Amino acid sequence: MDNQNKTEASHETGWERGVIEKLALAAVTEQRSARRWSVFFKSLMFVYLLAIFGVAVYPKISQNIGADGKHHTAVIDVVGMIAEGQNANADSIIESLRNAVKDGKTKGIILHANSPGGSPVQSSYVYEEIRKIKRDRPELPIYAVVSDICASGCYYIASAADKIFVNPASLVGSIGVLMDGFGFADAMEKMGIERRLLTAGAHKAMLDPFVPSKEEETQYIQGLLNQVHQQFIGAVKAGRGDRLKESPDMFSGLVWTGEAGIKLGIVDAVGNQDSVAKELIGAEKRVDFSRQEHLLDKLAGKLGASFGQAFSSMAQGLLLR
Repeated sequence: MDNQNKTEASHETGWERGVIEKLALAAVTEQRSARRWSVFFKSLMFVYLLAIFGVAVYPKISQNIGADGKHHTAVIDVVGMIAEGQNANADSIIESLRNAVKDGKTKGIILHANSPGGSPVQSSYVYEEIRKIKRDRPELPIYAVVSDICASGCYYIASAADKIFVNPASLVGSIGVLMDGFGFADAMEKMGIERRLLTAGAHKAMLDPFVPSKEEETQYIQGLLNQVHQQFIGAVKAGRGDRLKESPDMFSGLVWTGEAGIKLGIVDAVGNQDSVAKELIGAEKRVDFSRQEHLLDKLAGKLGASFGQAFSSMAQGLLLR
C-alpha cells in the first residue's frame, strides 16, 4: 500500500510540475512576443516622426538644391483653384514671391500657371504684389508659363507678368466674373413646402434660392459683378498694355487656345519652363520656391475643420451670414 501511495503521489507531483513548466514557458513566450511588438511599434513611431521631420524641412532644403554659387530661375506654382484655404492662395503665392526675390541668386521668376481661376480678391492681391516687385526690382524678369489652362483669376495674375508663354493647345482668357446658384421656389410650391425665414434687414436674404427672385436685387448683384469685371479689365489692360488687340469678345468671358491667344495679344509666345529659363532668363537651373503646406498643418486643419463642424451643428439657430 505504501508503494502504491508513493507512486500516486509521484504522478501527482509530476503532473503539477509539467503544468508549471508549461505555464512558465507560455509566460516567457508571451514576454518575448510583447517585446517584439514593442520594438516594432517604437520603430514605426520613429519612422513616422522622421517622415514628419522630413516633410517639415523639405521646402527649405529644396530651395537650396543646386546652391553652388550660380544663378538660378525661381519657379512658383499658381496651380489649382485660387481661393483662401487652397494651396493656390494669395498668402502662399506672395510669400513664395518674396522669398524668391530675397534670394540673391535668383536671376528671374517663372510663374507656373495651371488654374481655372477662383477668387478675384486673392487674384488681385497677387497681381498687386507682382506689380510692386516690378516697381522695386525692374531688372528682375517675371514670366508666366501656362501648361493646361490659365483662365479667369489665374489670367488676372498672369497679366501682371512681363510676358506670358503658352503651349499652342493651352486654354487662356475667360476675362469675366461669375456668380451662380439655383432657384427652388416652383419646386417647393409643387411639393407643398412652406419657406419660413425671419430676417432683420430688407435685403438680408437677398437671392434666397427658396423664394422667387426680386428684380431690384438681381440688378443690384449684377451691378456688383459689373464693378468687379471692370476692375479685372482694368488690371489686364494695365498689365498687357498695347499688346492687346481688343475685340468685342475679348472681355466677354470667352477662352482661347494658346495659338489664338497669341494673335489676340492676350499672351506673347509659345514656350515652356525649360526654354524660358535657359533662353530668356539665362539661368537653366530651376529652384522651386512654391510654399509647401506642412503635414502637421494639414492634420491641424482637418482637426480644426472637424471641431468647426461640430460647433456649427450646435449653433444652427443663430446665424450671421
